[in-house]
Amino acid sequence: MTNNQTKELFQRHPKNPILAARDWPYPVNSVFNPGAMLLPDGVTLLLCRVEDRSGHSHLCAARSKNGIDCWQIDPQPTLMPDPENYPEETWGIEDPRITHVPELNKYVIAYTSYSTDGPGISLALTENFQQFERYGFIMLPPDKDAALLPRRIDGHWLMIHRPMSAHGNHIWLSYSPDLYHWGRHQLILEARRGAWWDADRIGLSPPLIETSKGWLMIYHGVRLTASGSLYRSGLALFDREQPERCLLRGDSWVFGPETSYERGGDVPNVTFSCGYTILPDGDTLNLYYGCADSSIALAKASIQSLLDWLDRNGRPPKKEYGIKSGNQRQP
Repeated sequence: MTNNQTKELFQRHPKNPILAARDWPYPVNSVFNPGAMLLPDGVTLLLCRVEDRSGHSHLCAARSKNGIDCWQIDPQPTLMPDPENYPEETWGIEDPRITHVPELNKYVIAYTSYSTDGPGISLALTENFQQFERYGFIMLPPDKDAALLPRRIDGHWLMIHRPMSAHGNHIWLSYSPDLYHWGRHQLILEARRGAWWDADRIGLSPPLIETSKGWLMIYHGVRLTASGSLYRSGLALFDREQPERCLLRGDSWVFGPETSYERGGDVPNVTFSCGYTILPDGDTLNLYYGCADSSIALAKASIQSLLDWLDRNGRPPKKEYGIKSGNQRQP
């Protein structure tokens, strides 16, 4: 993938990075990996991961009328870890992904709770990003990179997530009747072997995007290099009514670290997205992403262009590891 091809799909905003620790109304070490939502009044809300100077993370909301600048940041943390009532949050909460669920008329936030036994997945529901109903752990450690689909399929809620095991770090799908109890776990996308850009591990980036062709996934892949881990993004497409079926997967990465603010920071060579907004035209995608675990930036893309790229460059995936998932869905 050449730089020209990359820039053809994702255009970095000239004001990048759009948010950094210096913008915060209270002392922090860094801000990155925000969940994102376009609110009914047209305001863009970013629910940012904020790392304080103890090394622990919490979530804080920033709002902008144009999604680019003039951010209004909550003067205090929006959602803090609560280890007294939720001991799984002892070492902080991280990397929120927001889904608006019309059936509930609420926003569902899937986030990583960092427990003393490692990272797991928690849920919180809100109507206004001021009061939150915590569900606590729904996926036990080690597990990360989760987001809820916005509607039920066959009467069940669906969650994308990335459990970690001796078999590798791959993307899975699980079902629930009530958002509390999860099962029918199915492997849907594997990390590749060898020298691929996504050979070490993969995980969901922002929540899936429902299109007429299927669920569009932007996922991150990690390759271990002599200087550390390199995080980049790729594309895959899943069936609308059977999301466990991957229809197409691109071989090449489509977005990765290029600029100085992406190359240098607390964790170098990382572009990592947890959220996007879709503009009223239904096609323009504002992808918000963390840069080197140190700041937040914006890249624009066309959803149709991403789908067209997959049509040209994608193919049905082949199994790399031959892992069998449990409780397979019956035809």
